[in-house]
Amino acid sequence: MTPLARSRLRSTVIHLVLFIVLGFWMIPQVYMLSIGLRTPAQAFDAALFTWPVTFDNFVTVIRDNPLGGIFLNSLIVTVATVAIVVAVASLFAFACAILRLRGSLFLYTTLLTTLMVPLASMVLPLAILLKNFGWVNTYIGLILPYAALGVPFAMVILKSFLEDAPRELFEAARVDGCNAWQTYWHVALPLVRPALVFVTIWQFIVTWNEFFLALIVLTKAEMKTLTIVPMQYSGLYMANPGALFAVLALIALPLILLYVLVQRAFVRGLLAGAVKG
Repeated sequence: MTPLARSRLRSTVIHLVLFIVLGFWMIPQVYMLSIGLRTPAQAFDAALFTWPVTFDNFVTVIRDNPLGGIFLNSLIVTVATVAIVVAVASLFAFACAILRLRGSLFLYTTLLTTLMVPLASMVLPLAILLKNFGWVNTYIGLILPYAALGVPFAMVILKSFLEDAPRELFEAARVDGCNAWQTYWHVALPLVRPALVFVTIWQFIVTWNEFFLALIVLTKAEMKTLTIVPMQYSGLYMANPGALFAVLALIALPLILLYVLVQRAFVRGLLAGAVKG
């Protein structure tokens, strides 16, 4: 077998394996959409596809819930959280990796320890704190905890990128008369743009899908986010699988569209720091 034929065979096998993996990965997504399009009598059918198809479950969900307001709540919380996380994490990473301010290593290590603390252990203290501040049923009651939980991970990613950047660029900026803020804005941020894209998309997905803290903080119907809506269609004595999976499909749709639009930038940001030198 010639080297060209061997290369083509290897490429074909790799693509075949990837398509098989993709098929297995898509089964839960297809099931979710399939159950959302079923009649109540077919809801518990084990078949992947059933007939006839109905949109009644989606109509029920849209009729029973003010999805426009709920979607807006999720969007406000998610966008604000992402903006705070990106701004704070990038500034802190710049201070640690480039400026190397006194005490930055201690603060960095302290923030790293928060990654080891599970969210469930913080829910009760957070709920008491938010109640004392009067932030229950408010946007800020979700945005600040989400941002605080997201900053450490984003900071680790951005700091590693900045540490791999050529220090000559920052020294040249200092020689040209740039102060710390100008160096951050004109040199550091462009260098870590792939990492910023990755952090932005990752934090958007994590915040959009968060359920536990939103369930605790938001008790008023007009303030609830999308992830809380499925609860009203499941329970011990009442269940509507069709409507439940229709809601889940609606929640997943914006994330799927987002990833389709920015998948190249996401993968580029994920792999940008894989090769050093």
